[in-house]
Amino acid sequence: MKQLVIQAFGDADQLVQVESASAPLQAGQVRVRMHYAGVNPIDAKTRAGLGWGAQAIKDRLPWSPGFELMGSVCELGPEVTQYQLGDRLFGLVSGGAYSEEVVVGEHELLPVPSSVLDEMAAGVSLAGLTAWQGLTEHGKLQAGERVLIAAAAGGVGHLAVQMAKNMGATVVALGSVHNHDFMASLGADEVLDYRDAAQMTAMAPVDLLFDLVGGAAGLSLLSHVRPGGRVVTVPTITADAVIAAAKEKGIAATGMLKRNDNEQLAFLMQALAEDKFWVEVSQIYPLAEGNLAHRQIETGHTRGKLLLMP
Repeated sequence: MKQLVIQAFGDADQLVQVESASAPLQAGQVRVRMHYAGVNPIDAKTRAGLGWGAQAIKDRLPWSPGFELMGSVCELGPEVTQYQLGDRLFGLVSGGAYSEEVVVGEHELLPVPSSVLDEMAAGVSLAGLTAWQGLTEHGKLQAGERVLIAAAAGGVGHLAVQMAKNMGATVVALGSVHNHDFMASLGADEVLDYRDAAQMTAMAPVDLLFDLVGGAAGLSLLSHVRPGGRVVTVPTITADAVIAAAKEKGIAATGMLKRNDNEQLAFLMQALAEDKFWVEVSQIYPLAEGNLAHRQIETGHTRGKLLLMP
C-alpha cells in the first residue's frame, strides 16, 4: 500500500511516499480503506520536529502522520462483531492516516450516518473536538456571553463559530477581509478584520477569548477580554506566555490539548447529520501531494479543512 512517511524532521519535502506492507489483522481489528485523511496543524508541527507530537515519535522514524481518518471497512479480523465489510467509519487514530489502508481496533472508530458526506465526516474529528472542548470544558461558555474567536475561518475556528452560535453566545469572528462573507455565513454576529486598528479598538469587550493563533497576536487580543473574563489558548508552543500575560491582567487563562472522546465524537456526528453545523473543505490533495497540503496549512491562512485522498 502507498503511505506517506516522515523519514527525518524538517520541511514539507520530508513527507515521502513509500510502498509499505499491509499489517496482518489481530483479533478485534479491522482494515479500513482510507477515503480521506484530515490535514491539521499538529501534523505539520510534528513533521517539523516541534512540540509534544514530535517528542512522542522522535525515536520511531520513519513514521506516518495523520490522526483524522474516514474510510470503509475492507477486511475483518477474527472476533470482530461491531462492523461489516463496506461500513463507513470515521474518527481519530494515533497516526498513520496518511495511508491507503489503516488497521484499527473495531472500537476505535465510529459509524458515519448515510446522510453525511465522506468529506464532512473526514474533517470533523480533530478540529471538532478541539472546538467543542475549548468552548465548553475549558472555556465554560454560556448562552448570552460574548466570545471572540481568533482565526475564525480556519479548521477549528469555523466549527467553533457555529458551535458557539448554537450555544446561544454572541460570536465575534476575527479573520482576513476575504473571509468575512464566509464567517458571516457561519452565523457570526460580528466580523472583524484583525488588521483594522479602528475596528479592533471599537470592539466591545468579550467574556471569552478562544485563541487559535497564539504568539504576539494572542497576546494583543487579551486587551479585548473584560476584567474577570476567560481565555483559552490552543497553540501549545506559546501557551505559557499567553497564560502568564492574561493572569497579569486578572484574566483566567488556560491552554488545552484535545482529548480523544468517542462519546463527544458521536454527539458531533449526530449534530452534523442534523445539519446543526457543517464542515467546510477548501481543498483535497492526492496522497502523493501531501507536501503541498502541509505547505498550505503552514501559511496559517487556510479556510476550513484540508484533506488527503488516495
